[in-house]
Amino acid sequence: MKSKPMPSTCLLPLIGALATAYGLSAAIPAHASSHREAPSITLTPKVDATDFYMFNSYETGRGNFVSIMANYLPLQDPYGGPNYFSLDPNALYEIHIDNNGNGVEDITFQFRFTNTLKGTTSSPGIQIPIGTANVAIPIIQAGGVTVPNSPALNVNETFTVTVVRGNRRTGTRSVVTNVDSADTTPAVFDKPVDNIGSKTIPDYTAYAAQHIYNINIPGCTVSPETQGKLFVGQRKDPFAVNLGVIFDLVNVPLGVITDPSLINAATDPANNAGFDAVADKNVTTLAIEVPKSCLTAGADPVIGGWTTASMRQARLLNPVPRRGHGTTAINGGAWTQVSRLGHPLVNEVVIGLPDKDRFNGSRPSGDLQFATYVTNPTLPRLLEIAFAADVPPGSIAPTNLPRTDLLNVFLTGIAGVNRPAGTVVPAEMLRLNTAIPAVPLASQNRLGVGGEVVRVGGAANLDSAIDLAGFPNGRRPNDDVVDISLIAVAGALCLANSVADLTQINGTNNADVFGLNTFTIPGATPTVLTSTCNAAAVPLGATALALHDGIDQAVDTPGYVRTSTFPYFAKPIPGAGTN
Repeated sequence: MKSKPMPSTCLLPLIGALATAYGLSAAIPAHASSHREAPSITLTPKVDATDFYMFNSYETGRGNFVSIMANYLPLQDPYGGPNYFSLDPNALYEIHIDNNGNGVEDITFQFRFTNTLKGTTSSPGIQIPIGTANVAIPIIQAGGVTVPNSPALNVNETFTVTVVRGNRRTGTRSVVTNVDSADTTPAVFDKPVDNIGSKTIPDYTAYAAQHIYNINIPGCTVSPETQGKLFVGQRKDPFAVNLGVIFDLVNVPLGVITDPSLINAATDPANNAGFDAVADKNVTTLAIEVPKSCLTAGADPVIGGWTTASMRQARLLNPVPRRGHGTTAINGGAWTQVSRLGHPLVNEVVIGLPDKDRFNGSRPSGDLQFATYVTNPTLPRLLEIAFAADVPPGSIAPTNLPRTDLLNVFLTGIAGVNRPAGTVVPAEMLRLNTAIPAVPLASQNRLGVGGEVVRVGGAANLDSAIDLAGFPNGRRPNDDVVDISLIAVAGALCLANSVADLTQINGTNNADVFGLNTFTIPGATPTVLTSTCNAAAVPLGATALALHDGIDQAVDTPGYVRTSTFPYFAKPIPGAGTN
């Protein structure tokens, strides 16, 4: 565990994603992990993945489990009635696990949804008598809702989860079942309706808790100690991001993001640091907790994970839709992947605009096609353009091209922390060492592994490290991936690579502590990339270690607190009232 916890962690280990490139700039954009990140996905928000989390569970008594969450459907306004934010019954939502480092899924959890309108085919929907006629109501509920599949709900959303071992399309398939189910359909789960408001749902926390299921996962040992958990439903968006400021050429004073005392500057309008644009937004969370032993292969404790969504290749629009729910489109053909997310911010601020749709349709094993976006990132230079009035060219972007530091940390994982054993195929995915113990919420370093390296003063002092369980070793809700990424893309990895004791940094150190001066692309004829990743390559110097984006990811929105229990994210913001 001493080899290399870099202070970095951010962007994307991905080859092209990595773009730690976004350097400084990314830092700020880092917030919007994946909200409307590619041209095509803006047309289909129901399959737009916003964030992906995977971490060793820190709920008391769940230390042998891994929690995995994929958030979809970004920027949900709490008042989004009358139809709210159901997921797409014609889509396939997937969470993939690679447990041998080859960039290909070994285990896939497939989620499929069904939206059922009350009533019958000939008489659809909840109807109420108006004079002598029974008339279908125009809204989603006809009264208060307190239990799953409430009679008052006009539309009930259910889902199934299938485990596929091997190739996600041709592998062995089996279904996840509800341990506590007393009915004849233990493989069908209810999804809670969105938080319409306190008059419809007086106690949303209690209502949603009825949709947290104890599950049996096929292929895992069946016992109370290996029963996983499952929840799908609306949550308060756990991310934080000042979207307006970020995409307006980082419209915030440079002095703010370089001043550690202003780490949460966006809470005070006087700082001109924008505001958290998703503080009043919800998302839809697909959360599953799985025993570690069901995810790993052999003696290697490291796994990789990412989420995708796929749609059918063809869609016909019926000019005269039949009566029912969602009847305008007829879908068919093979599944086609349209969304992909592992590390945060890859497609937003690393991949170039011409390749964003291509990245969303790609698989990790082919990520070398995007390598230039990582080896020669554009974001640090874009940040210099954004702050041209404050700094001259060359004042921000690191000079160690190709960026072997980013390639090592993000494409293969950190040796001694979260790099798989054996030959690793360079691929962008979130990697987690399941053997590194979880740290209680109150003791977590919001800057993850890199924050610990800085806290203890460098690699020479890792024996005193407390928390190596954070990003990029997986990702927890409180990990401030924006700040982490900012620090990494601005060159802090090279500072740590220069010398084992960070108090001894100078322009001549070149100890290559973490081996970041080279990166090997495996193959019949391996390609070795080299650069000089040391302090001399970092124009910002020690300031790179102090960068932040003005919003503290570890500080909750008032009234909506993340918890230490599954599914961890705070309850969704209601459309009206408080519940």
